[in-house]
Order: sequence, then C-alpha cells, then structure tokens
Amino acid sequence: MPYNRHSSRTVRHDRLRKKVAGAAERPRLAVYRSLKHIHAQIIDDSTGTTLASASSQEKSLSTKGNVDGAKAVGAALAERAKAKGVNSVVFDRGGFRYHGRVAALADGAREGGLEF
Repeated sequence: MPYNRHSSRTVRHDRLRKKVAGAAERPRLAVYRSLKHIHAQIIDDSTGTTLASASSQEKSLSTKGNVDGAKAVGAALAERAKAKGVNSVVFDRGGFRYHGRVAALADGAREGGLEF
C-alpha cells in the first residue's frame, strides 16, 4: 500500500474501529473531515443503520467547514439525535486528530446534550 495521507488515515481509522463500536443503546458518532466541509452521523452498528446525520454542506445550516461551522454541525446533530431518543454515543474521530474542527464538532454535540 502506498503511504500517503489518505491511506494512513484509513489505517488509523481501521485500528480505531477495532475498539469503537456502536450499539442500539449507545450508537457511534462518526466524523469525516474533508478539505472544505465536515460531516457527522450517528450509526447503530448492530443493525448498520444511520440514525441521524448532519453536514456543513446542508443549506438549512448555512455554515462553512471551519471551526464555527463544525460546532454548528455538532449542535444540529445533537438536536436530531435527541429527537430520535439518543442521549449517549461513542465518539469515532475517523482517524483524524482530536483537534480543531473535529474537537469543535464534539464540543458542539456535547453542548447540544449528547453524552460521550
């Protein structure tokens, strides 16, 4: 496998996924960070279904993919999860560092009422 930024991230994500799994009572909050945007979804791994999702590309959020936008995405995701009855999640940083936009999304979700 060639060593580049993408393949190194997928290796880190695979290593992380060995330990982190979402269940019905505590689903997984998965984060993907691209160069311009940030996406997050809450996944029940036992059934393989997405319970809630949010992205900086949504017109309803009207945010950019920066730190403030990531915080807004986290808050929107928490609101949607609470509507589905999800209060507690397992955080999956997706092989990205827990820093900057990823940490801001986590803070926004915590402020929105999710526990992790």
